Amino acid sequence: MNDDGKALFLQIAEAIEEQIVDGTLGEESQVPSTNELAAFYRINPATAGKGVNMLVDSGVLYKRRGVGMFVAPGARDRVLSDRREAFADRYLEPLLAEAARLGLSADTLTSLIRERAEQHTPQTTEGSPR
Repeated sequence: MNDDGKALFLQIAEAIEEQIVDGTLGEESQVPSTNELAAFYRINPATAGKGVNMLVDSGVLYKRRGVGMFVAPGARDRVLSDRREAFADRYLEPLLAEAARLGLSADTLTSLIRERAEQHTPQTTEGSPR
């Protein structure tokens, strides 16, 4: 784990979520056990368990008694939805507040975003898809 400012159990939960988002862990896939996670990350099994249980509580994972933890149906969509909401809270709310302070209209703000997005879009050669 590498984020010194974030609790280890949160880092465990985020690592599992990332594997769900990128498709490494699909729906109904078994998730490593808390003991496996603890050994891999060299942390206390209770800490790994706290991260896993957080995902169970949010409906991303579910328990099969005596078998282990599995990715819940719809987990990827749930994680992406939660991440979109967190993105909006973290980035859009301050952006909109500052735009209002500057007197920028929604159209002006949209134009600024489009201009900047184009600067970050890789340029393609003629005939190749964007």
